[in-house]
Amino acid sequence: MPKVGMEEVRRQQLIDATLESVEKFGLQGTTISTISRLAGVSSGIISHYFGGKQALLEATVRFLLEQLKQDLLAQIHGQPSPVDRLMMIVEANFTRLQRSERAAKTWLAFWAQSMHSEDLMRLQRINAARLEANLRYSFRSLIDASQVRNVAAMTAAMIDGYWLRAALSGSDGQAFDLALHNCKAFIHLMLEKHQARN
Repeated sequence: MPKVGMEEVRRQQLIDATLESVEKFGLQGTTISTISRLAGVSSGIISHYFGGKQALLEATVRFLLEQLKQDLLAQIHGQPSPVDRLMMIVEANFTRLQRSERAAKTWLAFWAQSMHSEDLMRLQRINAARLEANLRYSFRSLIDASQVRNVAAMTAAMIDGYWLRAALSGSDGQAFDLALHNCKAFIHLMLEKHQARN
């Protein structure tokens, strides 16, 4: 009889091994065999819990998305001002996990693969919609209502674009630090341009 909670532990073990495999071998080089070897389990375990590599990749992306959400929720406690909340949204996208090499390589592989997979594209749309919704919520009380949607979309593009450039820079973290700074500076510029009320 399996131990209580073992399924959750095993699933996370396989997700961690997928992140490691994509980091080491890329998406094309990541196979059921590389994942099972890194996880220290038989390949049959992957089929048992996920059904195959594609479902495991989707679960790994969902894990990264959930961590992004949890990182934001962890920062937003109490009742931060709308400006502070905007800064927290940016920071959640540049946490240690999200800027780690294994997460970065998995995100890049996911974005490339999402153009060929409906399920992965759906996850990408959810991710993009969540980011823009969070930004709109905070901008709503700060700028003219007619500008909220456009400014939120531009800010989301800045966050994604700067994150992508930093991930591709191969630097030791300085590029991510600069990206974080520039995204925050962009928000302040938008608030000034569109006459923030507070």
